[in-house]
Amino acid sequence: MLLPILLGFLVGVALCLTFGTVFFALIQNSVDNGFRSGLKIVFGVITGDTLFVLAALLGTAFLPKVQGFENIMALIGVLFLTAMGLVNILKGTPRLAYPKTSFGNFIYYFTTGFFLNALNPVNFVSWVAIVAYIRSHLHYTTGQQYAFMGASLVGVFVTETALAYYANRLKRFFTPRVVKIFNRTTGVVFLIGAANIAYNRLLEPLSKAMNW
Repeated sequence: MLLPILLGFLVGVALCLTFGTVFFALIQNSVDNGFRSGLKIVFGVITGDTLFVLAALLGTAFLPKVQGFENIMALIGVLFLTAMGLVNILKGTPRLAYPKTSFGNFIYYFTTGFFLNALNPVNFVSWVAIVAYIRSHLHYTTGQQYAFMGASLVGVFVTETALAYYANRLKRFFTPRVVKIFNRTTGVVFLIGAANIAYNRLLEPLSKAMNW
């Protein structure tokens, strides 16, 4: 049981270091608004990942069948990432601020992390692929599968918490000019993510269906 736990933890760490939209949003908010804002985003991300893992382990048969559900989620993800990308690129020189903790702030950062994670179909596919691999290739028992995936979630949480903590510790190096450049870079990453989802989940299937 120790090996699945260790491997699962390492997989969780690796998934956090792919420099995707969640990574940049986490770093950006931790630098701009402090460690607590980053931690709230981490809670949102880990909540989405937990739901994905449970769906991957238990199967998706219990989910309601909605016509075009995946396409709808992909479209929402594209709109969400595009909006965040444009906001980051177009906004002016940021004013570094560290708001007090409040329920409203928690909901804002939590939902940001949750939707950044949940509205990207690639994340769910990744967890399903991992579960399929440990079942078909590693031949893990049910207990080992839950141990592996649980450890993966712990790895995600620990790694993203560390990223938020050390990003905040390095905030003195992020002058307004540096943060402005970073924000615009983050915006570009969001737009690339939106374009990737739009092409792979919307445009390509539509083109095949219409024989373009």
